Amino acid sequence: QVQLVEFGGGLVQPGDSLRLSCTASGRDFSASGMAWWRQEAGAEREVVAAMSGSEPPAIYYTDSVKGRFTISKDNTRNSLYLQMNSLKPEDTAVYYCAARRLEGVALRRGAYDYWGQGTQVTVSS
Repeated sequence: QVQLVEFGGGLVQPGDSLRLSCTASGRDFSASGMAWWRQEAGAEREVVAAMSGSEPPAIYYTDSVKGRFTISKDNTRNSLYLQMNSLKPEDTAVYYCAARRLEGVALRRGAYDYWGQGTQVTVSS
């Protein structure tokens, strides 16, 4: 059974940093496209950052996080990370880790085969 489990969410102040982790089990995702998505209350889920399973990986960031967030992967740990710096109140959302069976970067929600349960990130003073 494939599972993705996110860690690292919490309540922080504007300007602070957080590092989200996603640990996968049940399948090797070293050659898979993976991504972080987020969903604010009452809004559609949106892709935040995505990377392919190729080497070197292709990487995508949504415009609002470019220069602040960094997606990375540790294939030895079957884990995906999202370093979030200079956090803003508008970054508040539930963050989800997602993985594909295929290698490429994907920006459609339906392109992802596996999802974590989500972790809440709240940025507030």
